[in-house]
Amino acid sequence: KSSKREWKPLEDHSCTDVPWLLLFILFCIGMGFICGFSIATGAAARLLSGYDSYGNICGQKNVKVEGIVNSGLDLTHKKYVFFLDPCNIDLVHQRIKSLALCVSACPQKELKTLADIQKFAETNGSTLCSYELQPSEYTTDPRAAKLCPKYPVPESAPIPFFHRCAPVNISCYAKFAEALITFVSDSSVLHRLISGVMTSKEIIMGLCLLSLVLSMILMVIIRYISRVLVWILTILVILGSLGGTGVLWWLYAKQRVSDSAVESQIAKDNLQALLIYAISATVFTVILFLIMLIMRKRVALTIALFHVAGKVFIHLPLLVFQPFWTFFVLILFWTYWITVLLFLGTTGSPVPNEEGFVEFRMVGPLKYMWWYHVVGLIWISEFILACQQMTVAGAVVTYYFTREKRNLPFTPILASVNRLVCYHLGTVAKGSFIITLVKIPRMILMYIHTQLKGKENACARCMLKACICCLWCLEKCLTYLNQNAYTATAINSTNFCTSAKDAFVILVENALRVAAINTVGDFMLFLGKVLIVCSTGLAGIMLLNYQRDYTIWVLPLIIVCLFAFLVAHCFLSIYEMVVDVLFLCFAIDTKYNDGSPGREFYMDKVLMEFVENSRKSMKEAGRGGGAEGRELKPM
Repeated sequence: KSSKREWKPLEDHSCTDVPWLLLFILFCIGMGFICGFSIATGAAARLLSGYDSYGNICGQKNVKVEGIVNSGLDLTHKKYVFFLDPCNIDLVHQRIKSLALCVSACPQKELKTLADIQKFAETNGSTLCSYELQPSEYTTDPRAAKLCPKYPVPESAPIPFFHRCAPVNISCYAKFAEALITFVSDSSVLHRLISGVMTSKEIIMGLCLLSLVLSMILMVIIRYISRVLVWILTILVILGSLGGTGVLWWLYAKQRVSDSAVESQIAKDNLQALLIYAISATVFTVILFLIMLIMRKRVALTIALFHVAGKVFIHLPLLVFQPFWTFFVLILFWTYWITVLLFLGTTGSPVPNEEGFVEFRMVGPLKYMWWYHVVGLIWISEFILACQQMTVAGAVVTYYFTREKRNLPFTPILASVNRLVCYHLGTVAKGSFIITLVKIPRMILMYIHTQLKGKENACARCMLKACICCLWCLEKCLTYLNQNAYTATAINSTNFCTSAKDAFVILVENALRVAAINTVGDFMLFLGKVLIVCSTGLAGIMLLNYQRDYTIWVLPLIIVCLFAFLVAHCFLSIYEMVVDVLFLCFAIDTKYNDGSPGREFYMDKVLMEFVENSRKSMKEAGRGGGAEGRELKPM
C-alpha cells in the first residue's frame, strides 16, 4: 500500500538536496572571490589599459618595481600598447614575443626607416623606441637597432576597449594560424580558404539565418501535422539525399568539362572538393537507405508518439523558445568566465624574467585558482543545462498529470521555473556535479593524449582511447539517467538519489518500450536534423557555385552545415526531452494505475494506442513476448 502512495503527482512540494544547494552557493562565492581578487590586484586595469614590458600600466601613474629599470613611470598621456615586433609570435606560449611600450598614438601609416620613425615622433609626439632613447637619437645612437621597432613598421590601429596597437594588415599572423592548423601543408591554401570565407560572408550569414528559419518551420510542422510528419520527413530525406547527391555529381561533371582548359589553382581545388563531397554524399545516402530499410516496420509506431508530443507544444508554446533562453544564459556566463580568465592571465605579482622584463605571476596556493575556475566552467555550465531539463520536465509533468487540460496554469513554463527555484535547485546542483565528476577525468585524459601524440607506444595509445571512450559512454548514460531523475523529482518532489533509483527501476521494467521509443523517435529527430542540414547545404551549393571562379567555398560550406546542425540539434533536443518525459510519465501511470475507480489513468488515449500498437508489432517481429504485461485499457 505504501508503494502505491510513493508517487503523488503535483500533490506535495518540498525542498530537495538542500546541502548540495548550499555547497553550490559556496562554490559560486568562490568564483566571485576569484573575480574580485583579480580586479583588486590590478588585473582588470592591466587587461583593459595594457602594460609595457617594464610593468607600467599605460595611461596612468605607476609604482616602481624593485630591480626593474624604466618602471614606475608616469604614462598618463601614453594610453596605447605598442609592440616593436608584433609579428614575432611565440607559438609555444601563444603570445607576442616582443618588447612592449606605452605610446601616445599608433602609427597610422607604414614607417620604412628610422628617419620616418623619428619624424613620426617629432610630429605626433609618440615615441616608438624604448624610453631611454630620445627622438633626436633614433638615427645616431647604435642602440636604436635593438631599442627601436623592426622596420618597416606596419600601419596600426588601436583595438577597441583594449588599447593595443594592432597591424591593420594581419597577414603576419597567418604563420600562427598555419602552425595551429596542422593539416594545411601549403600556406597558400590557408590564405585561399580564409579569403573564401571573407568573400562569402554575406552568403554564410544568410544561410545560417535560413537554417534557423527551417528549424522553426520544422517545429511548427511537428506541432500541427504530427500524424503525417514521419512519412513526409522520410520522403523528403530520401528525395533530399538523392537530389543532393545527384546535384553534386552533376556539378562535378559539368565543372570537369568546363574547367578542362583552365589551369588555375582555385578551379582545381573546387573540382577536388566537389569530388570529395559527391563521394561522401553517395556513401551517406547508401548508409541512410540501409538504416531506413531495417527500421521501416517501426516508422509507423512513431506517428502516435509525435502526435502526443505535438499536443504538448500546442498547450505549451513557450517550450519552443527554451533553447534561446538557455543559450542566452550560457553566453552570459561564458562571457563572464572568459573575462575573469583574461583577468587571471594578468594578475599576480611582478616578477623579472630571464630577459630582464616584467611578468605577472601568482605564487603559493593562489596559482591553483586556474583549476578552480576551470571546474567552475564545467559545473555551472552543466547546472544551467540541467535547469533547462528540469524546467521542461516540470512543464510536461504538469501537462500530463492535469486531467482537464483547461485547468492548466496560465504559463506552465513559468510555474515550472518557480518550482525549480523554490524547491529543486539542490537536486539540479547534485546532478550537474555528478556529470562534472565524469567530464573532468575525460578532459584530463584527452589533454594527456594530445600532449603525448606521437610519443607514446601503440598499447598506451589504445588504453588512453579506451578510457576516454568508456568515460564518454558513462557520461551519456548518466546524462540520460539524470534527465529521468529530474522528471521523477518534478513528479514526486523526492531528492536526487531517490528519484534516480525510482526512474532507473521504471526504465528497467520497461526496457523494450524504452528501446522501441528511443530508437525510432531519436532516429526520426535525427532525420529532421539531416533534412535541415541537407536543405541548407544544398542552398549553399547553389549560391556558392556562382563564386567558384574566384573563391574557394569548401570552408564556407562546412561552416554553414555545422551551424545548421547545431541549430537543428538545439531545437529538436527540446522535442526529444518532451518525448522522454512523456514516456516516463506514461510508465509511472501504467504501473500505479489500472483504470479502476480511484485509480484512473492520466494518459492521453493516443499515447495508450501507440504503446499497444508497439507491443503488437514487437510480438509480430518475435521480440515482444510477455514482457509487456497486461492489456491496457484507457479510462
